[in-house]
Formats: sequence, C-alpha cells, structure tokens
Amino acid sequence: MSKLGNIGAKLHRGEVSYDFIGKRKVWFTVSLVLVAISVIGLAVRGLALGIEFKGGTEYQTSVRVTDSTVDDFTNAVKATNAQDLGDPVVTTVGSDKVRVQTRPLSQDDITKVRNAIAQQAGVQPNQVSTSQIGASWGDQIAHKAVLALIVFLVLVFLVIWIYFREPKASMAAIIALLHDVLITVGVYALIGFDVTPATVIGVLTILGYSLYDTVVVFDKVRENTRGITGSNRYTYSDATNLAVNQTVVRSINTTLIALMPVGSILVVGTVVLGTGPLKDLSLALFVGIAVGAYSSVFIAPALLATFKEREPGMQALRRRVLAKRAQQSGSAPAVAGAEPAGALVGGGGAATAVRPQDRAPKAGTPVASSRPVKSTSAAGRPQPSRKPRSKRGK
Repeated sequence: MSKLGNIGAKLHRGEVSYDFIGKRKVWFTVSLVLVAISVIGLAVRGLALGIEFKGGTEYQTSVRVTDSTVDDFTNAVKATNAQDLGDPVVTTVGSDKVRVQTRPLSQDDITKVRNAIAQQAGVQPNQVSTSQIGASWGDQIAHKAVLALIVFLVLVFLVIWIYFREPKASMAAIIALLHDVLITVGVYALIGFDVTPATVIGVLTILGYSLYDTVVVFDKVRENTRGITGSNRYTYSDATNLAVNQTVVRSINTTLIALMPVGSILVVGTVVLGTGPLKDLSLALFVGIAVGAYSSVFIAPALLATFKEREPGMQALRRRVLAKRAQQSGSAPAVAGAEPAGALVGGGGAATAVRPQDRAPKAGTPVASSRPVKSTSAAGRPQPSRKPRSKRGK
C-alpha cells in the first residue's frame, strides 16, 4: 500500500506520467468494439424481460423453506409440460413462503401449475394464491424508466454546463454515460439475466456513480487549464493528461472498494439464491461500476480534450507550444530564456521535466573548450619569451 501511495504521489506531482490522452485512439477503439458487441447482442438475443415487463402469472404458497426448495419447485413446475412455460422463476420469501412466476398461460395450464405447486408444498390447491400480471403494467414501467433516464441525462447536461461553464464538458460526460448504459445492457442481453425493476434501479444507480467519478476528473482538468492560453508551456491535452494522472489512483481505489461488496452480493444472488432481485440488481451495479470507472479515466477526459483541441484558441496554443519545443530541441541561441526547471513539456500529453543541465547556454556565455589558451597580460598583449638565466650574460 505504501508503494502504491508513493506512485500516487509521484503521479500527482507530475514526476511520473502515463500518456492516457495521447493513446486516446486505442481507448476509443476498445469502447467501439464493446459497444458493437453490445448492440449485436441486443439485436440477436434481445433482453430477457421479467414478468413485470412482459406479463405472466405469479403463484404463492406457504412452505417450510429448505436448501432444495427452489430446485424442487422448479422441477415440479417444469414436469407439468405446460405450453410456452419457459423457465419458471422460483424464489423464497422469508423462511415460510415460496413464489413461482411463469409466462402468461392458458387457464388449463394455470390449473396444472397450481396443482403441481400444491402437491410439492403439501397443501391444498386452494391454498396456492395466483395473480396475473398484464403486459400493459410492464409497458408503463418501461416507459417510466425511459422517461426517468431522459430527464436524468438532461439535468446532468445542464448541471455540468452550469458548474464548469463549458458545454463540451457536458457533451463528454453524456457520451460517457450512454457508453456505460449501452455496455451494461448489452451484458444483460449476452448473459441472459432477467431484466426486472431491480435492474432498472441498478442502471440508474451506476449512472450517478460514473458521473461522480467523471466530475472529479473534470474538476482537476479545470484547475490545470485555468489561464492556459496565456502560457506556452503545455497544450490542453497535456494539462488534461496530467489531471487524469493525478486522479487515477483515487479512481482505482474507489472502484475496488465499491466492487468488493457488490461482487459479494452478486455471488450470493447468483450462486446461493439462484434468482431474485439481488441477482438482477447486483449484476447491473457490478458491470456498471467497472465500466463507469473505465469511461471516467479513459473516455470522458479524452473526449473533452478532443472537443477542446478543435477550438481556434487551443489550436493556436498547440502551434505555439510545438514551435517552442522545436526551438528547445534545435540550435542553442533559440533556447535562450527557456522555461524554468520542472516546466511541463512533451508532445501528446506526456509530461516531462526540463533539467537545468539540458538547457543550451545563453548567447554570449563562455563555453568551455578543450584547446589550451595562451596566457595574456592585463593589457591583452602576448608577453615576449625570456632567455634562461644561464645564457643572459653571453
């Protein structure tokens, strides 16, 4: 941990730097591949909508819950061979009740399933309660979820615009959020987990998490780029890259701490319980937090730098910075008056330090030579050579 803390301190001071922004094409390519896979999964497999969205029949009865209750009732319902039964969803409610959910069935098949549940539970069929959920109620939930997402994105765009006074920051944040949602939904389509109201809650929750991490990085970018056009030391991409390096350790720590309990819930909901709201909620949280951390470090800042670098002022700044760096790496007189030690330079977002011994000498400064210099008098004239004392009287 101390080693990681030392690395974080060096990243924050700019002593160590990774070129996040300079490799933006790599991150954009990775994201495009993930988004394409998600879209293909949605188009080919589609989402496995839960009973709340597509409608169906729900059965409940009292039973003494054991470790095999879910498997026993699942097998009993499947043994009825009801038409269009699909995979029934069996969950336990507390320690004395079981709940079975199936697709919409005919009245005869509903009776078969109810009798099978009653026989497995050891009760009379009239002690098994049934309720049918229409698809219209699921449509209402879906429309409200989409409406909530749209309202959330609009409010996020306005709040970030007002806070940073920069619409390009809002655009970058919104694109990163849509990136997170699309990949998370694509994972549901590929894995085949049911999409329930708990899933919707999980997706909306990860939007807030991803947004928080992105705003932290953007705030550091604003701090590093304040008054940047009045200096020729570094470009907007350089300053953005420094901001990402200064916050990346914090993002990693926050993500790991958040993923550990969510991962535990996912294991419990999937392996132990097998089904239920914990399983639906935890998968959305786990995937969303991981993808949100990735987009906050690799996607959102790179998008912001790309948008800002298209501005005429930032393009002029880049030309000045690149011209100055070319002069610093060229002839000695052109480097006279270079930036003080520690000034950030380097192309593509990489930050390095200019050392005093690497600077060229100023014009007029004496330069050490390997050739011997003859001694001269104070008047500047060469002194005549004198004979040895033994030969002076001759």
